[in-house]
Order: sequence, then C-alpha cells, then structure tokens
Amino acid sequence: MQKLQTLSILALPLLIGCATVQDNENRSPKDRVVEVPMTPEQGFGCQADTVQYAIGQIATAQLGGKLVKETGAELLRWIPPRTAVTMDYRAERLNISYDDDMRVTLISCG
Repeated sequence: MQKLQTLSILALPLLIGCATVQDNENRSPKDRVVEVPMTPEQGFGCQADTVQYAIGQIATAQLGGKLVKETGAELLRWIPPRTAVTMDYRAERLNISYDDDMRVTLISCG
C-alpha cells in the first residue's frame, strides 16, 4: 500500500508536466494573447491611474463606460464584494471592485 502511495506522489509531477498551453491560433479570439505597447510613446493597454478619482462613487454602467474610455481599456470587469476572480493578467482590461453599497473600492488594470 505504501509503495502505491509513493508511486502516486512521484507520478504527479510527470502528469502535470504533460499539460500543454495552446498557441494563439488554437485559442478563441477573446483568449488570444495580445501584444500591448510598453512605452509611454506608444501608449499602454489600460491606464488606471487616470481614473482613481472615481473611487467612492456609485458603480453604474454609465460610470463603467466613462472609465473604460478614459483609461483606454478594451474590456471591463466588475468585481462584486467577496467574489473570486481569475488571476490572469490582461493589460487591456479594466477591473472595478465595489462594496455592498455599490461604491467603487478599487480600480486597476490587468
């Protein structure tokens, strides 16, 4: 029995190593990797520092649309209180967290 457990533990890294990452051609359009300019001259995918004034405001669709335009983001993700979110980084995405009172608590890109 102990040998079987030991083999199972040793085999786990091998199975994990078999996982593959799809390239852009095999991904759906929304999951493709996008090159984002990385110099101020070219601009960035999203600039959340320009909209920090909105923290404390009521989270509405109108506010979200305004912040997307002002940050240069292409995507908007609302993050309700106590909600788990994926940790994937998307430079073109604006994240807006809000509390139980619908007040914006955090604005970030990624």
